[in-house]
Parts: sequence; C-alpha cells; structure tokens
Amino acid sequence: MIIVPGNNTARAMRSHIWMTVGLGAGLSLGLATSLTQWSVLVALVGWLRPFGTLFLNLLSMVVIPLVATALFVGVAGLGDLRRVGRLGVRTLGFFGAAAIAAIAIGFLVGALFLPFTAVTPAQQEALRAAARADSSIPGGARFLVELIPVELIPANPVRAAVDGSLLPLIVFVTIFAVATTALPDEKRRTLTELADGATQALTRIVHWVLQLAPLGIFALVAGAVAQFGWSLVATMAVFVVTVIVGLAVFIGGVYLPTVTLATRLGVGRYLRAIRSSALMAFSTTSSLATLPVMLDAAENDLRISRTVAGFVLPVGASIGRAGSALFQTVAVLFMARLYGVELGILGGAQAGAAVFLTSLTVASVPSASIVSLAPAFATTGLPLAGLTLLLGLDRIPDMFRTMTNVVGELTGAVVVAAAEGERLE
Repeated sequence: MIIVPGNNTARAMRSHIWMTVGLGAGLSLGLATSLTQWSVLVALVGWLRPFGTLFLNLLSMVVIPLVATALFVGVAGLGDLRRVGRLGVRTLGFFGAAAIAAIAIGFLVGALFLPFTAVTPAQQEALRAAARADSSIPGGARFLVELIPVELIPANPVRAAVDGSLLPLIVFVTIFAVATTALPDEKRRTLTELADGATQALTRIVHWVLQLAPLGIFALVAGAVAQFGWSLVATMAVFVVTVIVGLAVFIGGVYLPTVTLATRLGVGRYLRAIRSSALMAFSTTSSLATLPVMLDAAENDLRISRTVAGFVLPVGASIGRAGSALFQTVAVLFMARLYGVELGILGGAQAGAAVFLTSLTVASVPSASIVSLAPAFATTGLPLAGLTLLLGLDRIPDMFRTMTNVVGELTGAVVVAAAEGERLE
C-alpha cells in the first residue's frame, strides 16, 4: 500500500477548490472572449497560453517514472505470490474482476452518451493543432494504435520509455515486479524500499506541480473555450453526466447484486451499514482517509471478522479502484471524440489494458486518476493537453468515483468474508 507522508486531506480538498476556481475563471474568460472578440481579451488569452504549456511539460516530466515506480511497488510489495494464500487470491481476484467490469461499463455508457457531444470535424482539427502547439504527442505514441500484440513486450524498455510507449513499459515493469516477489525477503525489501522512496519523491513533485494546476487550467481552458464557445462547455457537461450515470449503473448493476448473491444481507441493510463510509468518501475524495470508518462499519455493522476486514480493506484502499477505472475509460473515449482520434477495436483494447493496470496502482495524490491516464493517452495517441481539461472537471467526478471505490472495497470485504464461510445476516 502506498501512503504518502503528509498527504493532508484538507489540503487535497483545497486543491480541488482552487482547480475549480481556475476552471470557472477560464470558462468565464474564454466565453467573454468568444462572445465579444475584444482585442484585449484575445491578447490576454494568447499571453496565457505559455503558462498552460509549462504546466503540461511539468506534468509530463514526472508521469513515466511515477507510473513505473508506483506499479512496481504495488506488485512487488505483495511479497512472494506463493505465500499470499487463499485470502489474498480471493481479494485480488475480486478487485481485478470489478475493475474489468467497470471498464466494460465505461465503454458501454461512453458509447451511449458521448455521441451527444457536439464536436465538429473542424473543431477537432483545431483542438489537435492547439495540442500540437502546446505539447507534442509523445514520440512513439502516434503509432501505438497500429501495434500488433507481440510489440507489447518491449525489446528495449528504456527505448519504450523514451518514445512514450507506456503500455510496453508497464508490461515490462509488471514482469519485473512479479520476478522480484520470488527473491529472498531481504533482497525484495531492498528493491521495494528503493522504489517506494522514488515513488514518494515523485509524488512530492506532483504535489508541487499541482500547485500550478489552477493557473494551468485557467490558461488552457480559456484558450479552448475562447475558440469554441458554448459548444465546448456543453461537451464537458455531457462527459460529467456520463461518468455519474456509469458509476450509478456500476453500483446498482454489479456491486449490490453481488452482495445479494454472496450473502443473506438485504440491499437496504447493506446500504445502511455502509452509508457513513460512502458519505465520508464522497466529501473527502480519499479512500485512505475513509479507511478507519470502513473498518468500523465492517466489524460492527456488517459483522465481518477482524482478520478479513483488516486484510481486505487496506488492500482495497490501495488497489480497489474500479470507480477510477470506469472514469478513466469514459475519459479516454471522451478525449478521443474531442480530438477526433479513431480508437478502433485494437486501440480500445490497448486503452482498456492500460486503464486496468494503472487503476490498480493509482498513487495517493490529488487527481491521481487523471495523472495516471497518461499510459492510456500514449497508447491511443491522445495529446496530454487533454489531461488539463480533465483536471478542471475533476472535482465532481472525483467525489462520485471515490464513493464508488469505497463501496467496492466494502463489497469486496463482504464477498471475501462470505467465501471464507462467515455468516453475514
């Protein structure tokens, strides 16, 4: 489990508030410029553009090493996979299956709702041109959609990182981490501690970069909205609604029926037991901050044994990110439509694989689900400029996806407890 020292929830909430302020200011300036075409506002929008480019470059700088180290710690930190045991296999199996189901639902709701976004081919081309001016698409990423599966195994992992081919890099890191679990404890601990230290240092850099997020969001959103006006605002609203609907479908169509089938708990009884945890997650947007409340609900309200709750919930707080996986899937589809990138079956499969792997090891930083989208963006050839638009929109989806993550973690504890023979009534 990756815990960042000093990761203050209140500070994260303030960060979200300032990002929202930056988004609102950017929308206001962009709409005013689009409607009036006043030369002073047009000049101001142009003057702000380099600040958006600077923010994107800082964010891109840390993405590749952070994804690699966080993924390594998440997999290698499990210890010898042969010793994880029945409880670990069931826990990992549940959260892995939940992430796959979330990705599938994300593709479904995205296909149903995102066609309602009003983006013309001319606007898509203009957005691509602006993205190329602000921050170029990573070196090999434009061609990753044409990959054949054998190229997912990189001949040179360093070259894959340099070229921005993050999915092959993720495959290498995963294989390396699994091999590390077979090493003696002392050697494995040395590698994981080194990677964990690197992850924490990189996370600190992300915190610093995110201090500039309000200005970066303000600069980039103002420029985009000034160019496209209300049509871009309406498109953003469709994206947010799509995410919320997808998460509601996921909870109602996957988690609640799973609880009913696995236990004798009624839906009403279960929802009452997890209500405080869900509200805590919704307000703090932090699974780790909600962990004490979840443990109390699991032991006292759901009557899950301390052994099961004490194992499943901390693991779930680190890798139980099905809500994040659904959000990231919809985000990839949304940005592909916004920039006019045709994913196709192969591109969609590669994006889904990247989302699955990174959603299990999202670092504990504000808006980490946005930062960790870089591999999926690189895989599909999407410009990283799209991440800034998502950061500005992230507060409301973050509340809903964190609540979904917490519901999933408690559902996982219930399912594993039932599989272990505990009677939950």
